[in-house]
Order: sequence, then C-alpha cells, then structure tokens
Amino acid sequence: MAKIINGKEVSKKVRESVKAETEKLKAQGIVPGLAVVIVGDDPASRVYVNNKKKACAEVGFMSEEYALPAETTQEELLALVDKLNKKPEINGILVQLPLPKHLDEKAVIEAISPEKDVDAFHASNVGKIMIGDYKFLPCTPAGVMKLIHSENIEISGKNCVVIGRSNIVGKPMAMLLLHENGTVTITHSRTKNLAEITRDADILVAAVGKPKFVTGDMVKEGAVVIDVGMDRDENGKLCGDVDFDSVEPKASYITPVPGGVGPMTIAMLMKNTLMAAKIHAGIE
Repeated sequence: MAKIINGKEVSKKVRESVKAETEKLKAQGIVPGLAVVIVGDDPASRVYVNNKKKACAEVGFMSEEYALPAETTQEELLALVDKLNKKPEINGILVQLPLPKHLDEKAVIEAISPEKDVDAFHASNVGKIMIGDYKFLPCTPAGVMKLIHSENIEISGKNCVVIGRSNIVGKPMAMLLLHENGTVTITHSRTKNLAEITRDADILVAAVGKPKFVTGDMVKEGAVVIDVGMDRDENGKLCGDVDFDSVEPKASYITPVPGGVGPMTIAMLMKNTLMAAKIHAGIE
C-alpha cells in the first residue's frame, strides 16, 4: 500500500509560513499585493479566481480583481496589464487562463512585467528556469517539488518520467527534476511504447489531462506517482490522470485527486507573490 502524500497538509504549512513572513513585512509597512484579471465568465476560471482571492485574504495580502466582459478587446486587456505593471502597490499580476478565443494569450503573458509575473509564464522567467537561476517557478511544478521534498524522497540519480509537455507543467517540471540530478524523460501523445518507459520510472509525474490514463500495468513496484490531473470521470466525478485504484497498491507514494497537487498550486502562488513583494522592496 502506497503512502498518500497529503497536499492539503503540506499546502497549509506553506500558507502558514507565507502568513508569518507577511506579518513581518507589514510591520515594515510593506503589504504584498496581487492583481487577478479574469476575462469572460468561464465557471472553472471563476472558481479558481475566488480561491486565489480567498487565499490572499488568509495570508494577509491585498488583492484586486479585474473582471472584464468576454468581448474585451486585445487593446483593452493590454492597457490594463500596462496600468498594473506601473502600479506600485501591485507586486504580482495574474491573468486567468484560458482567455476567450479572440485574445492572444502569448501577447498578454509577454506584456506582464517579468518581476510581477507570479505565474512564471513570461519567456524571461521560463529562460531563467532553464538555466537554474530563477526567482519565480510555475506554481504547479513548484508544488509538486514541495510534495516530493515533504516526504524526503531522493530525486538525485532516479529515473524520472513526466507524461505531458505543456509549457505550464510538463516542460518546467522536467527542468526542476533535472536541476536536482534526476535522469528525466519527457513523454507525450506521440511517444511510442509509453508503458515501457513509464514502467522504468522511479518517479512518475502524470500531467496529460486524460482521466485515469495511467493504469497499474504502467507503473513499476515502489514508484513515486504524482498526479497533476484534474479531470472528470464518466460519472462526472473529479479524478486525476492516474487510475488510483489500480496504481496505489504498486506505488510507494502517491498523490490523491482531489487533495494532492491541487491545493499546492495556490499555496505556491502565494509564495511567489511574497517573493515579488520582497524583491520590489529591495529585501530579496
């Protein structure tokens, strides 16, 4: 039976640490500020934005929400980002993705000041992650690393397999494992003999976006399995990319869905925003 890595508990510790540091900053007259921009009325995006605002209140940040109508133009959105870039009390800017189809996500991300890019999606921050000289990390891969470290799991020298090559999770995840001396393989939808590769993994990170995609026969005995997926099964019930029931008996450690990687993402966003506030105040 695998040990369950409890993301709720680990994220709670991260938030408590951020709250304690925020109180120290406030004593010096510094209040971390996060601006969240949401365009349109996507229900999932609304839930995420509400959770981010709630987390800000919990750790003592100032937060501002900019809810724009779905028909907002590219020019209007870029003008708002420019305004927030120049606003001294805002340390972090987060534009909730996905954006409506007529907007250019890449151009919007590139318009955010790298020093306020607390999602770490800007090309400048992505490049820094590649060379291992970064201030901000994308929140989900950073959360995965925190979960692995919380159990003192050794990465150095291990075979690490990442399923998924997105810019948000798969690619940065591979780099973070590589920075800790893991031997990393990135797999994806075009990979041949995928199960053969995953069966060789000491640490397997599933970020493919397909419900219950990773089954027990794809996992070797004693592997550490991290499930980044947030999917719905055939009954509409929340599940991950890993078929928990068949994989859990073989794994040594596993993250559940919900309650695994999910809570870590917002906790790491809070950590990034705190870091941005310290950089802007000249104390980091």
